[in-house]
Amino acid sequence: MSSDGEHVGKISDIMLYVRNGRIAYTVLSEGGFLGMGSNLHAIPWGALTLDTNEKCFVVDIAAQRLKDDPGFDKDHWPTMADAKWGESTYSCYNRQPYWSATHEVVENDPAIRPSEH
Repeated sequence: MSSDGEHVGKISDIMLYVRNGRIAYTVLSEGGFLGMGSNLHAIPWGALTLDTNEKCFVVDIAAQRLKDDPGFDKDHWPTMADAKWGESTYSCYNRQPYWSATHEVVENDPAIRPSEH
């Protein structure tokens, strides 16, 4: 469901970043019939909220904005190794990429920052 209450699709996959075990993004399947012709969208995990009353996830953008996103198809998945793609995807949902947040925390916290000797 979108932030404006419209049903926009179903979560079809959850993509993990294997190195650290974090969820890189979820894949929303929009449109199509029985998985054919559907458009896929990469959505940062943090842009979703579980609505326990409606038993669904709510994505933190309006339905039309999601529909305007070209997304990708089942034969051409994006890669998280492309930092520009990842940053662009996260910024569409007003989220800071988890890898930037982790780096920032490590750099700014003397208790966990590697020693410089």
